[in-house]
Amino acid sequence: MGVAPSKRSKARTRRKRTAWSKLTAAGTMECPQCHEVKLPHRVCPSCGYYKGREVVAKKVAAAE
Repeated sequence: MGVAPSKRSKARTRRKRTAWSKLTAAGTMECPQCHEVKLPHRVCPSCGYYKGREVVAKKVAAAE
């Protein structure tokens, strides 16, 4: 069972509320192929490379 809100002190409530503000954003890194920002351990969304090899083939627009 939970504790009634009237029994919970203001300091304890505010401490729990501020815990969310301490969360940090996910780290990013630079893609070695195209030098765009990407998440680590994931395929680069702009060029499709991962660990130096092409994993996802990107569509090339046919110029006519």
